[in-house]
Amino acid sequence: MTSQMPTVDQPRRHRLRIGALATALTATFALLCCGGGSAAFFLTGLGDEQQNLISNELDCKKDHQVTLNGTLPRMGRYGQSQMRNAAVIIKVGQEMKVPPRGWVIAIATAMQESGLRNLANSTVVGSRDIPNEGVGRDHDSVGLFQQRAGWGSVAQRMTPEYASRKFYEKLLKVDNWQQLPLTLAAQKVQISAYPDAYAKHEEVASQIVNVLARGAAKTVQIGNRTLCDQASGDNIAASGWTAPIPGRVGSGFRTASRPRHNGVDIAARKGTPIHAAAAGRVLVARCDPDHNGRRDCDVDGSPAKGGCGWFVDILHAGRYVTRYCHMVEKPLVVPGQAVKAGEVIGRVGSSGNSSGPHLHFEVHRDGDRSSLGAIDPVPFMRQRGATLTASARIVQQ
Repeated sequence: MTSQMPTVDQPRRHRLRIGALATALTATFALLCCGGGSAAFFLTGLGDEQQNLISNELDCKKDHQVTLNGTLPRMGRYGQSQMRNAAVIIKVGQEMKVPPRGWVIAIATAMQESGLRNLANSTVVGSRDIPNEGVGRDHDSVGLFQQRAGWGSVAQRMTPEYASRKFYEKLLKVDNWQQLPLTLAAQKVQISAYPDAYAKHEEVASQIVNVLARGAAKTVQIGNRTLCDQASGDNIAASGWTAPIPGRVGSGFRTASRPRHNGVDIAARKGTPIHAAAAGRVLVARCDPDHNGRRDCDVDGSPAKGGCGWFVDILHAGRYVTRYCHMVEKPLVVPGQAVKAGEVIGRVGSSGNSSGPHLHFEVHRDGDRSSLGAIDPVPFMRQRGATLTASARIVQQ
Protein backbone atom coordinates (compact mmCIF):
# COMPACT_ATOMS: atom_id res chain seq x y z
CA MET A 1 0.00 0.00 0.00
CA THR A 2 1.30 3.42 -0.90
CA SER A 3 0.12 6.60 0.71
CA GLN A 4 0.72 10.29 0.85
CA MET A 5 3.03 12.37 3.00
CA PRO A 6 1.73 15.76 4.18
CA THR A 7 1.87 18.30 1.38
CA VAL A 8 4.61 20.87 2.08
CA ASP A 9 6.17 23.81 0.28
CA GLN A 10 9.34 23.16 -1.69
CA PRO A 11 12.17 25.60 -1.09
CA ARG A 12 15.78 24.53 -1.59
CA ARG A 13 16.60 20.84 -1.08
CA HIS A 14 18.87 20.02 1.86
CA ARG A 15 21.77 17.67 1.09
CA LEU A 16 21.22 14.14 2.33
CA ARG A 17 23.66 13.17 5.05
CA ILE A 18 25.44 9.86 4.57
CA GLY A 19 25.23 7.22 7.24
CA ALA A 20 21.53 7.15 8.13
CA LEU A 21 20.45 4.66 10.73
CA ALA A 22 20.19 1.36 8.89
CA THR A 23 18.03 -0.70 11.22
CA ALA A 24 14.68 -1.65 9.65
CA LEU A 25 11.73 -3.43 11.16
CA THR A 26 9.57 -6.06 9.45
CA ALA A 27 5.90 -5.83 10.51
CA THR A 28 3.47 -8.70 10.39
CA PHE A 29 0.66 -6.71 12.02
CA ALA A 30 -2.23 -5.28 10.02
CA LEU A 31 -1.10 -2.20 8.08
CA LEU A 32 -2.59 0.88 9.62
CA CYS A 33 -1.25 3.94 7.93
CA CYS A 34 0.82 6.22 5.82
CA GLY A 35 4.22 7.21 4.45
CA GLY A 36 6.05 8.37 1.35
CA GLY A 37 6.29 11.73 -0.36
CA SER A 38 9.06 13.79 -1.83
CA ALA A 39 8.72 17.46 -0.90
CA ALA A 40 11.49 19.09 1.14
CA PHE A 41 11.35 21.91 3.66
CA PHE A 42 14.63 23.40 4.89
CA LEU A 43 14.68 25.02 8.32
CA THR A 44 17.16 26.92 10.36
CA GLY A 45 17.47 24.89 13.50
CA LEU A 46 17.50 25.40 17.22
CA GLY A 47 21.22 24.71 17.15
CA ASP A 48 23.86 22.98 15.10
CA GLU A 49 26.13 21.27 17.63
CA GLN A 50 27.80 18.31 15.89
CA GLN A 51 25.65 15.24 16.45
CA ASN A 52 26.46 11.59 17.14
CA LEU A 53 30.05 12.16 18.24
CA ILE A 54 30.11 8.64 19.58
CA SER A 55 27.55 5.88 19.74
CA ASN A 56 24.56 6.53 21.94
CA GLU A 57 23.88 2.79 22.14
CA LEU A 58 24.79 2.59 25.82
CA ASP A 59 23.04 0.43 28.35
CA CYS A 60 21.47 2.34 31.20
CA LYS A 61 22.90 1.08 34.49
CA LYS A 62 21.53 1.43 37.99
CA ASP A 63 24.94 2.66 39.18
CA HIS A 64 25.58 6.05 37.59
CA GLN A 65 28.66 6.92 39.61
CA VAL A 66 31.28 8.89 37.72
CA THR A 67 35.05 8.79 38.10
CA LEU A 68 37.38 11.78 37.92
CA ASN A 69 40.55 9.72 37.51
CA GLY A 70 42.19 7.98 34.60
CA THR A 71 41.76 8.60 30.90
CA LEU A 72 38.37 9.91 29.90
CA PRO A 73 36.86 9.54 26.41
CA ARG A 74 37.26 12.45 24.06
CA MET A 75 34.06 13.69 22.42
CA GLY A 76 34.54 15.82 19.32
CA ARG A 77 36.25 19.02 20.38
CA TYR A 78 35.98 18.18 24.07
CA GLY A 79 39.28 16.76 25.31
CA GLN A 80 40.55 15.38 28.61
CA SER A 81 40.38 18.55 30.69
CA GLN A 82 36.93 19.45 29.42
CA MET A 83 35.55 15.95 29.99
CA ARG A 84 37.04 15.96 33.48
CA ASN A 85 35.22 19.25 34.15
CA ALA A 86 32.01 17.59 32.94
CA ALA A 87 32.68 14.69 35.32
CA VAL A 88 33.08 17.18 38.19
CA ILE A 89 29.74 18.76 37.28
CA ILE A 90 28.05 15.35 37.37
CA LYS A 91 29.75 14.29 40.60
CA VAL A 92 28.68 17.45 42.42
CA GLY A 93 25.15 16.90 41.14
CA GLN A 94 25.22 13.36 42.51
CA GLU A 95 26.48 14.56 45.89
CA MET A 96 23.63 17.11 46.02
CA LYS A 97 21.12 14.43 44.91
CA VAL A 98 20.18 16.46 41.83
CA PRO A 99 18.38 14.22 39.28
CA PRO A 100 20.27 13.47 36.04
CA ARG A 101 18.20 16.02 34.11
CA GLY A 102 20.03 18.65 36.13
CA TRP A 103 23.41 17.24 35.08
CA VAL A 104 22.45 17.58 31.41
CA ILE A 105 21.28 21.16 31.95
CA ALA A 106 24.46 22.08 33.86
CA ILE A 107 26.81 20.56 31.28
CA ALA A 108 24.96 22.18 28.37
CA THR A 109 25.21 25.51 30.18
CA ALA A 110 28.95 25.15 30.74
CA MET A 111 29.39 24.14 27.10
CA GLN A 112 27.81 27.42 26.02
CA GLU A 113 29.45 29.65 28.63
CA SER A 114 33.02 28.38 28.54
CA GLY A 115 33.29 25.42 26.18
CA LEU A 116 33.66 23.31 29.38
CA ARG A 117 36.87 25.18 30.22
CA ASN A 118 37.79 26.77 33.54
CA LEU A 119 38.42 30.29 32.27
CA ALA A 120 40.34 33.17 33.80
CA ASN A 121 39.54 36.75 32.72
CA SER A 122 41.98 39.29 31.34
CA THR A 123 40.14 42.07 33.18
CA VAL A 124 39.83 40.31 36.57
CA VAL A 125 42.86 40.89 38.77
CA GLY A 126 44.53 37.71 39.97
CA SER A 127 42.41 35.32 37.90
CA ARG A 128 45.28 34.39 35.58
CA ASP A 129 47.39 33.41 38.58
CA ILE A 130 44.89 30.66 39.39
CA PRO A 131 45.17 27.39 37.39
CA ASN A 132 43.01 27.84 34.32
CA GLU A 133 42.32 26.47 30.84
CA GLY A 134 42.09 29.73 28.95
CA VAL A 135 41.45 33.44 29.33
CA GLY A 136 38.21 35.26 28.51
CA ARG A 137 37.14 38.88 28.91
CA ASP A 138 33.38 38.96 29.43
CA HIS A 139 32.73 41.60 32.11
CA ASP A 140 34.01 40.11 35.41
CA SER A 141 32.97 36.55 34.56
CA VAL A 142 35.24 33.58 35.31
CA GLY A 143 35.13 29.81 35.55
CA LEU A 144 33.10 27.03 33.93
CA PHE A 145 29.81 28.88 34.17
CA GLN A 146 31.22 32.40 33.69
CA GLN A 147 29.85 33.43 37.05
CA ARG A 148 30.17 37.10 38.01
CA ALA A 149 31.36 38.65 41.27
CA GLY A 150 28.08 38.15 43.11
CA TRP A 151 28.54 34.37 42.93
CA GLY A 152 31.66 34.32 45.10
CA SER A 153 35.33 35.25 45.18
CA VAL A 154 37.51 34.83 42.10
CA ALA A 155 39.18 31.77 43.61
CA GLN A 156 35.80 30.21 44.46
CA ARG A 157 34.28 30.81 41.03
CA MET A 158 37.36 29.28 39.40
CA THR A 159 36.99 26.11 41.46
CA PRO A 160 34.85 23.75 39.33
CA GLU A 161 33.29 22.04 42.36
CA TYR A 162 32.23 25.37 43.89
CA ALA A 163 30.96 26.77 40.60
CA SER A 164 28.92 23.61 39.95
CA ARG A 165 27.42 23.65 43.42
CA LYS A 166 26.34 27.29 43.05
CA PHE A 167 24.75 26.54 39.68
CA TYR A 168 22.73 23.65 41.12
CA GLU A 169 21.67 25.63 44.19
CA LYS A 170 20.07 28.23 41.97
CA LEU A 171 18.62 25.68 39.52
CA LEU A 172 16.86 23.82 42.33
CA LYS A 173 15.05 27.05 43.27
CA VAL A 174 13.51 27.33 39.79
CA ASP A 175 9.87 26.24 39.86
CA ASN A 176 9.18 23.10 37.83
CA TRP A 177 12.73 23.14 36.41
CA GLN A 178 12.67 19.49 35.30
CA GLN A 179 9.71 20.12 33.00
CA LEU A 180 11.09 23.33 31.48
CA PRO A 181 12.90 23.33 28.13
CA LEU A 182 16.62 23.19 28.83
CA THR A 183 17.26 26.67 27.47
CA LEU A 184 14.62 28.19 29.80
CA ALA A 185 15.92 26.37 32.87
CA ALA A 186 19.51 27.42 32.09
CA GLN A 187 18.47 31.00 31.42
CA LYS A 188 16.67 31.30 34.75
CA VAL A 189 19.97 30.47 36.42
CA GLN A 190 22.36 32.38 34.19
CA ILE A 191 20.32 35.43 33.07
CA SER A 192 22.28 35.46 29.82
CA ALA A 193 22.21 38.06 27.06
CA TYR A 194 21.70 35.12 24.68
CA PRO A 195 18.83 33.16 26.28
CA ASP A 196 18.28 30.79 23.35
CA ALA A 197 21.92 29.72 23.03
CA TYR A 198 21.82 26.76 25.41
CA ALA A 199 19.41 24.54 23.45
CA LYS A 200 21.90 23.61 20.75
CA HIS A 201 24.09 21.80 23.29
CA GLU A 202 21.41 19.50 24.72
CA GLU A 203 22.15 16.57 22.40
CA VAL A 204 25.89 16.40 23.08
CA ALA A 205 25.43 17.20 26.79
CA SER A 206 23.16 14.15 27.00
CA GLN A 207 25.79 12.03 25.25
CA ILE A 208 28.45 13.22 27.68
CA VAL A 209 26.25 12.31 30.65
CA ASN A 210 25.59 8.88 29.12
CA VAL A 211 29.29 8.21 28.59
CA LEU A 212 30.50 9.46 31.96
CA ALA A 213 27.59 8.23 34.08
CA ARG A 214 26.61 4.92 32.45
CA GLY A 215 23.53 5.94 30.49
CA ALA A 216 22.11 8.35 33.07
CA ALA A 217 20.61 10.66 30.42
CA LYS A 218 18.30 7.76 29.52
CA THR A 219 16.69 7.78 32.96
CA VAL A 220 13.41 9.27 34.09
CA GLN A 221 12.65 10.50 37.59
CA ILE A 222 9.30 9.15 38.85
CA GLY A 223 8.73 10.09 42.45
CA ASN A 224 11.87 9.12 44.33
CA ARG A 225 12.85 6.48 41.78
CA THR A 226 15.24 6.82 38.86
CA LEU A 227 14.19 4.40 36.11
CA CYS A 228 16.00 3.49 32.88
CA ASP A 229 14.43 3.70 29.42
CA GLN A 230 10.87 4.32 30.61
CA ALA A 231 10.16 7.93 29.65
CA SER A 232 6.60 8.26 28.36
CA GLY A 233 3.96 10.96 28.29
CA ASP A 234 4.68 13.66 30.85
CA ASN A 235 7.48 11.63 32.47
CA ILE A 236 10.51 13.11 30.68
CA ALA A 237 13.94 11.45 30.39
CA ALA A 238 17.04 13.36 31.46
CA SER A 239 17.79 13.69 27.74
CA GLY A 240 14.68 15.84 27.39
CA TRP A 241 12.71 13.25 25.37
CA THR A 242 9.62 11.15 26.00
CA ALA A 243 7.52 8.60 24.11
CA PRO A 244 4.48 10.45 22.69
CA ILE A 245 2.01 7.70 23.73
CA PRO A 246 2.33 4.34 25.47
CA GLY A 247 1.88 1.27 23.33
CA ARG A 248 3.58 -1.14 20.98
CA VAL A 249 4.89 -0.44 17.50
CA GLY A 250 2.77 -2.52 15.15
CA SER A 251 4.01 -1.37 11.76
CA GLY A 252 7.66 -0.43 11.47
CA PHE A 253 9.87 1.97 9.57
CA ARG A 254 10.39 1.23 5.85
CA THR A 255 9.71 -2.47 6.03
CA ALA A 256 10.06 -4.78 3.03
CA SER A 257 6.31 -4.67 2.49
CA ARG A 258 6.07 -0.89 3.07
CA PRO A 259 9.31 0.72 1.87
CA ARG A 260 7.77 4.20 1.83
CA HIS A 261 6.50 4.02 5.42
CA ASN A 262 8.62 6.82 6.90
CA GLY A 263 7.59 6.34 10.51
CA VAL A 264 6.07 3.81 12.88
CA ASP A 265 2.47 3.09 13.88
CA ILE A 266 1.50 2.83 17.54
CA ALA A 267 -2.01 1.53 18.14
CA ALA A 268 -4.07 3.27 20.84
CA ARG A 269 -7.66 4.00 21.75
CA LYS A 270 -9.31 6.93 20.03
CA GLY A 271 -8.91 10.03 22.17
CA THR A 272 -5.63 8.94 23.82
CA PRO A 273 -3.57 12.10 24.57
CA ILE A 274 -0.54 12.62 22.30
CA HIS A 275 2.47 14.26 23.98
CA ALA A 276 5.22 16.31 22.37
CA ALA A 277 8.30 14.07 22.29
CA ALA A 278 10.59 16.95 23.29
CA ALA A 279 10.50 20.70 23.76
CA GLY A 280 10.31 22.64 20.53
CA ARG A 281 8.40 24.94 18.23
CA VAL A 282 5.32 23.91 16.26
CA LEU A 283 5.89 24.18 12.51
CA VAL A 284 2.62 22.78 11.19
CA ALA A 285 -0.74 21.95 12.76
CA ARG A 286 -3.43 21.36 10.17
CA CYS A 287 -5.56 18.98 8.14
CA ASP A 288 -3.59 17.27 5.39
CA PRO A 289 -5.46 17.08 2.04
CA ASP A 290 -6.40 13.63 0.81
CA HIS A 291 -5.66 12.27 -2.69
CA ASN A 292 -8.50 14.39 -4.09
CA GLY A 293 -7.36 17.58 -2.37
CA ARG A 294 -10.20 17.50 0.16
CA ARG A 295 -9.64 18.61 3.74
CA ASP A 296 -12.21 16.55 5.63
CA CYS A 297 -10.21 15.32 8.62
CA ASP A 298 -13.10 15.34 11.07
CA VAL A 299 -14.21 11.91 9.87
CA ASP A 300 -12.43 8.56 10.05
CA GLY A 301 -10.27 7.87 7.04
CA SER A 302 -9.42 4.75 5.06
CA PRO A 303 -6.36 3.22 3.36
CA ALA A 304 -7.58 4.64 0.04
CA LYS A 305 -8.09 8.17 1.34
CA GLY A 306 -4.49 9.43 1.45
CA GLY A 307 -2.94 12.07 3.62
CA CYS A 308 -1.92 12.34 7.25
CA GLY A 309 -5.29 13.60 8.51
CA TRP A 310 -4.99 16.07 11.34
CA PHE A 311 -1.25 16.28 12.02
CA VAL A 312 1.48 18.27 13.77
CA ASP A 313 5.18 18.83 12.99
CA ILE A 314 7.50 20.12 15.75
CA LEU A 315 11.06 21.40 15.39
CA HIS A 316 13.40 20.48 18.26
CA ALA A 317 16.92 21.32 19.38
CA GLY A 318 19.50 19.70 17.12
CA ARG A 319 17.22 20.44 14.13
CA TYR A 320 15.19 17.28 14.62
CA VAL A 321 11.56 17.31 13.53
CA THR A 322 8.87 15.00 14.90
CA ARG A 323 5.55 14.34 13.13
CA TYR A 324 2.27 13.12 14.66
CA CYS A 325 -0.47 11.96 12.24
CA HIS A 326 -4.14 10.85 12.21
CA MET A 327 -5.43 12.92 15.12
CA VAL A 328 -9.14 12.64 15.87
CA GLU A 329 -9.74 16.40 15.76
CA LYS A 330 -8.00 19.71 15.21
CA PRO A 331 -4.63 19.78 17.07
CA LEU A 332 -4.42 21.56 20.41
CA VAL A 333 -1.42 23.63 19.25
CA VAL A 334 -0.84 26.18 16.49
CA PRO A 335 2.14 26.99 14.22
CA GLY A 336 4.79 29.06 15.95
CA GLN A 337 3.78 27.90 19.43
CA ALA A 338 6.53 26.82 21.83
CA VAL A 339 5.75 23.49 23.48
CA LYS A 340 7.28 21.67 26.41
CA ALA A 341 8.35 18.05 26.37
CA GLY A 342 5.34 15.96 27.31
CA GLU A 343 2.80 18.70 26.55
CA VAL A 344 -0.45 17.34 25.10
CA ILE A 345 -0.65 18.46 21.46
CA GLY A 346 -3.64 16.41 20.25
CA ARG A 347 -5.48 13.11 20.57
CA VAL A 348 -5.28 9.79 18.77
CA GLY A 349 -7.73 9.25 15.92
CA SER A 350 -8.03 7.65 12.51
CA SER A 351 -8.19 10.60 10.10
CA GLY A 352 -6.48 10.48 6.71
CA ASN A 353 -4.87 7.33 5.32
CA SER A 354 -5.78 5.07 8.22
CA SER A 355 -7.73 1.89 8.89
CA GLY A 356 -7.99 2.22 12.67
CA PRO A 357 -7.12 4.48 15.62
CA HIS A 358 -3.36 4.86 16.07
CA LEU A 359 -0.52 7.37 16.06
CA HIS A 360 1.78 7.49 13.06
CA PHE A 361 5.02 8.93 14.47
CA GLU A 362 8.01 10.14 12.45
CA VAL A 363 11.45 11.60 13.27
CA HIS A 364 13.37 13.69 10.74
CA ARG A 365 16.88 15.15 11.01
CA ASP A 366 18.58 18.25 9.59
CA GLY A 367 15.25 20.10 9.65
CA ASP A 368 14.25 18.16 6.54
CA ARG A 369 10.55 17.25 6.66
CA SER A 370 10.70 15.22 3.47
CA SER A 371 11.27 11.49 3.16
CA LEU A 372 14.99 12.24 2.71
CA GLY A 373 15.19 13.44 6.30
CA ALA A 374 13.23 10.58 7.87
CA ILE A 375 15.05 8.19 10.21
CA ASP A 376 13.85 5.16 12.15
CA PRO A 377 12.15 6.45 15.33
CA VAL A 378 12.69 3.20 17.26
CA PRO A 379 16.49 3.35 17.77
CA PHE A 380 16.38 7.17 17.91
CA MET A 381 13.96 7.20 20.82
CA ARG A 382 15.65 4.24 22.53
CA GLN A 383 18.92 6.18 22.57
CA ARG A 384 17.14 8.92 24.50
CA GLY A 385 15.50 6.70 27.12
CA ALA A 386 12.03 7.04 25.56
CA THR A 387 11.56 3.50 24.29
CA LEU A 388 8.91 2.78 21.67
CA THR A 389 8.07 -0.80 22.56
CA ALA A 390 8.31 -3.08 19.53
CA SER A 391 5.89 -5.95 19.22
CA ALA A 392 7.35 -9.41 19.66
CA ARG A 393 6.12 -10.11 16.14
CA ILE A 394 8.35 -7.39 14.67
CA VAL A 395 11.71 -8.87 13.78
CA GLN A 396 14.97 -6.94 13.53
CA GLN A 397 16.61 -7.31 10.11
